[in-house]
Amino acid sequence: MMQENPPISLDENQIIAERRAKLTEIRQINNAFPNTFRRDHLASELYQQFDAFPKERLEEQAIGVKIAGRMVLKRVMGKASFATIQDMSGRIQLYISNDHTGEAAHAAFKHYDLGDILGAQGILFKTRTGELSIRVTDLQLLTKSLRPLPEKFHGLADQEQKYRQRYLDLITNEETRRVFTIRSKVIQAIREFFVERNYLEVETPMMHPIPGGASARPFSTHHNALDMALFLRIAPELYLKRLVVGGMEKVFEINRNFRNEGISTRHNPEFTMLEFYEAYQDHIYLMDFTEQMLAHTAQKVLGTTHLTYQGKTMDLSKPFMRLTIIQAIRKFHSHYSAAQLNDRNYLIEELNALKIHYNPNDGLGGLQLSLFDETTEHLLFEPTFIVDYPAEVSPLARRNDNNPDITDRFELYIAGREIANGFSELNDPEDQAARFLEQAKAKDAGDSEAMHYDADYIRALEYGLPPTAGEGIGIDRLVMLLTDSPSIRDVILFPQLRRED
Repeated sequence: MMQENPPISLDENQIIAERRAKLTEIRQINNAFPNTFRRDHLASELYQQFDAFPKERLEEQAIGVKIAGRMVLKRVMGKASFATIQDMSGRIQLYISNDHTGEAAHAAFKHYDLGDILGAQGILFKTRTGELSIRVTDLQLLTKSLRPLPEKFHGLADQEQKYRQRYLDLITNEETRRVFTIRSKVIQAIREFFVERNYLEVETPMMHPIPGGASARPFSTHHNALDMALFLRIAPELYLKRLVVGGMEKVFEINRNFRNEGISTRHNPEFTMLEFYEAYQDHIYLMDFTEQMLAHTAQKVLGTTHLTYQGKTMDLSKPFMRLTIIQAIRKFHSHYSAAQLNDRNYLIEELNALKIHYNPNDGLGGLQLSLFDETTEHLLFEPTFIVDYPAEVSPLARRNDNNPDITDRFELYIAGREIANGFSELNDPEDQAARFLEQAKAKDAGDSEAMHYDADYIRALEYGLPPTAGEGIGIDRLVMLLTDSPSIRDVILFPQLRRED
């Protein structure tokens, strides 16, 4: 269980009181929070353009710059002082002196605190040690920071505080900023991948009258004007397939989903998914397509398809393994025979012996999946497609032509966790209606994650859904992989936590 944040110390309270007193003094003289300073440059841009310049060349050219950022380091001396400010791109050093900045501005600077946001105008130069710096001619306090940054600016040590006060984590931790920069680039690379292949990006509702598209427990709410129950989206699938019915044959959505379930290193109640659908394709095509997309994204964002995750390496450019549930179990647990794994009575005995929870009403496929989930899933480090999912646990997937007990469905596992779920879509309205009825019976019997019967979706299928392939990919888990992050909370800016009180 996470610990509550420690109370503010007396010393910190004293620091806050002193800073408030400074703010009161500033208010009496000037606007304490001006919004008239406009920067012309970012720290990283200045380094890219001018760091290679010799000291003498910089002095000759007298390059004027305007920059702004948060003060994170400060060295006060007699007639000259140094400060380091941090903007969205990085850090750069300021040189403040009586001669160039002016005695009054330098005197005021001496009372500024770490965390204050400054605007600086001046001339680029290099110090004796060769560090690119700005000789400040005009310095402005833009925002007074009332709370001190963490001790010695080494970042936050308390993990919960990092998640709860992400703004402070971002200020103090370069690695955190790197992770969320990569996250943004991952989403952009995925979007470009689809647009280049003539997919249309769409938006579907986030409040549903009937929760559907996945087996999950929804969050519920109530619309007062309509006097009706609504549910936060657990998946956009049924709406996206309605669009394919309508002739939008290649669509994708990068969306937020909500599931009223547990919180763990792999689960957050609010999460980001990519879902996409393409008419006249099947699940085999999707697996090839997914391999290409993940390799493209890694190469585009990281410059390589070779990844290291939690000390182990993989290469996303290689073909992914493709195994059935039974093949995967036997690959890692060779003491099971194929005959045993196809024996319902044996599976029940084994699940009971291993104290693995299962639904007593499950058929053979459901029992096999329960054994796989608990004994094998976490061992699938190399990218692996698990194929031929049982029809009884795949209410929206097309049945296999040769074996109606399984579906043309796969799930992709990487680093021991599910990354994607895809299948050839069920477009037979009568079969879909029958499976919805089975789900409704399961819900009536107490399965809170079973699907509702969606009559309008059946009506849409009756107009005709072309042969279609569709897939969902967990963006958060993909970013975990690409940033070597052990917890989903490390890649969600504001993960769900218990209330502080």
